[in-house]
Amino acid sequence: MAQTFGSLLALLLISYLSTTMATAAYNVVDFGAKPDGRTDAAKAFLAAWAAACGSNQPATIIVPSGGFLVSQALFSGPCSNTGMRMFIKGTLMAPAGYSDSTQWITIKYVEGLSIYGGRLDGRGQAFWACKNARRSCPYGATSLTIGQSKNLLLSGIRLVNSELFHMSIFASSGITLHGATITAPGDSPNTDGIHIQMSSFVTITGSTMRTGDDCISMGPGSTDVWIENIKCGPGHGISVGSLGGEAQEAGVQNITVRAVEFTGTQNGLRIKTWAKPSNGFVKGVTFEHAVMKNVQNPIVVDQNYCPGTVNCPGPSSGIKISQVKFNDVHGTSATQVAVKLDCSPSNPCTGIELQDIKLTYQDERSLSYCKNVKGTASGVMIPSSCL
Repeated sequence: MAQTFGSLLALLLISYLSTTMATAAYNVVDFGAKPDGRTDAAKAFLAAWAAACGSNQPATIIVPSGGFLVSQALFSGPCSNTGMRMFIKGTLMAPAGYSDSTQWITIKYVEGLSIYGGRLDGRGQAFWACKNARRSCPYGATSLTIGQSKNLLLSGIRLVNSELFHMSIFASSGITLHGATITAPGDSPNTDGIHIQMSSFVTITGSTMRTGDDCISMGPGSTDVWIENIKCGPGHGISVGSLGGEAQEAGVQNITVRAVEFTGTQNGLRIKTWAKPSNGFVKGVTFEHAVMKNVQNPIVVDQNYCPGTVNCPGPSSGIKISQVKFNDVHGTSATQVAVKLDCSPSNPCTGIELQDIKLTYQDERSLSYCKNVKGTASGVMIPSSCL
């Protein structure tokens, strides 16, 4: 019989502590944290972090069961060791309402940290209501920010109801995320699952994301990213971009997105750039083995990106898109045009490959639209394909 995640987590903790005799363990409750969901535990969490981070031997932080109210926490390094572990059985809860802060839980300048389990509840409902009512609201907080860090592992984490992005990975490398669950209502604004920017060697596998925006988005400077075995929906799909917001911008390259199931999403596999001058680029992207279930726009390259179509820039995107492959994409489209490749007139997309694309609309073959695109197509069961 399969064991529950909680029991596996406990066994892993016991095994780790028993086999690593030199490990120092720090329980946040011993530093004053109360699992009552009402008492601010931020100081206790930071005190436990300071002790573990300052240890000259591998250290473990333990967060037991219960709800821990955390007003805001910055877990900062560099630490004296690179063998830190954090085992979280309980729930970290953001304060009710919302504040002017743009970050809730932050990990910065840290190397070699592993986090197992845990549930982070951003309690973003009041903030979404403010945004939806078009009142004057603060910018909103990202629930978990990883910045300027390397060689981090997050296994089995759950992120729910963030005000803004659930997770942001910035200026970091060697970040591995496995078995994550990210959840927010489909109408919650700008609640991306994971946003990656200026980061390399990021791996995201075996995870489920149901949000009000992109399940995963990759901004400027995202390189060597591997995304596999993901369930996405509702949400806006998996996106490269938006790019081209600045004239000087780092490129995106060596991206692999495979074995993703999209259900009821606005988009599936997407690249989006503003129609503005820019020196940025997208190169070496593979989208493969994707299943679409009633997805509005299964395959999209949009170099005229302008949400809301208000004050849209023009006339042409400077982002150069090349060597992008869409392979083995099948399922159902909620709109007749299932493949839309709308590229820049001044910088046409080159080296675009469509292979084994089988998308239907209302039990019939769907259509495609292409503009300023150069590439090849094979096994594409869509009339009017323009490659």
